[in-house]
Amino acid sequence: MAERGLSTLRHPAAGPLAVAAAGLAGAAYLYGTNPHEPGHLLPQCPFRYVTGLLCPACGGTRMVYDLMHGQFTAAWHDNRMLLLAAPFALALLGRWAFEGLRGRRWRPGLKPRTQALILGIAVTWTIVRNLH
Repeated sequence: MAERGLSTLRHPAAGPLAVAAAGLAGAAYLYGTNPHEPGHLLPQCPFRYVTGLLCPACGGTRMVYDLMHGQFTAAWHDNRMLLLAAPFALALLGRWAFEGLRGRRWRPGLKPRTQALILGIAVTWTIVRNLH
C-alpha cells in the first residue's frame, strides 16, 4: 500500500495539482481577510522586513485580494508588474497541469536571455517603485 502512495506522489500531475490546491486554499482564506487592514494572519515580506524596501512582489497579496473583490484600479496600484505578469504565470501553471494530467513531465524552457530580461525587469521595477 505504501508503494502505491509513493507512486501517486511521483505522478507528473502531483506537483501542479498540489500547487493549484494550495493556491485555491490560500485564495479562499484571503477572500475573507482584508490585507489592507491590520490584525490578520498573513505573512510579511521578508525582504521588506529586513531592508524596509519594497520587493518586486510586494503588494501581491493586496493585489489578489482586490482582484477577487473586483477592485481592478486598486489592484493596479498595489503592484502593476505583478498584475501584468499574473496571466503568464497562470498560463504556465495551466500548461504544467495539462502536461502532468497527460502523464508527461514538463518544465518551461527559458533561454538565458529571457531569464536575464525577467531579472532586469524585476530589478528595474524594484528600483522604480522604491524611488516613488
